[in-house]
Amino acid sequence: MRILLAEDERSLARALLKIFEKNHYSADAVYNGEDALAYLETGSYDVAVLDVMMPKRDGISVLKALRAAGNGIPVLMLTAKAEIDDRVLGLDSGANYYLTKPFDTKELLAGIRAITRSHNAADSKLTVGNITLDRATFELSSPAGSFRLANKEFQMMEMLMSNPHHRLSAERFMDKIWGPDSDAEINVVWVYISYLRKKLTALRADIQIKASRNAGYSLEELT
Repeated sequence: MRILLAEDERSLARALLKIFEKNHYSADAVYNGEDALAYLETGSYDVAVLDVMMPKRDGISVLKALRAAGNGIPVLMLTAKAEIDDRVLGLDSGANYYLTKPFDTKELLAGIRAITRSHNAADSKLTVGNITLDRATFELSSPAGSFRLANKEFQMMEMLMSNPHHRLSAERFMDKIWGPDSDAEINVVWVYISYLRKKLTALRADIQIKASRNAGYSLEELT
């Protein structure tokens, strides 16, 4: 899952980026509302964390513009304002969650989980064939054993298992996991695909990551 963080207090932004990375999220940071809106309009993000008070354009204005454009991305608002009227304004403008500074890291992460949870707790596990991916523990498992996946391994496997039989291009992986501003070369996708294939082999998986020339990768049953 990819997060856009819009927070003009750079020390806080750096700390939050580290927290997101530690918890297996990919994240980009911007420091004003205009950049936040421009980044979110690309459609590359799964959730937005917006500070209310930002230069150029405030978080409420960004949120209203998103909703007016029909963008339903889950949004968590951060603010130093604790007044009820301010929170009501944020929620009425389309926010999914509202967090007042200072906040506890656990509540921030719980808020992100809450607004991105599509159905219920059962969604914490993805199963394709004899392979299960636990989104809560980041474990890839089968009856033969389990591996705890590293951050980018987990995100790639989550994308594949959420879209079995669908081809995902290397560019799509780069965009969603490394981000549009990454300096990484596109062949890094192949490197991580290789890591995952080795783990699937060790788990005696009955599925495989299939490469289609010039089309991308898909999760398919072994033939």
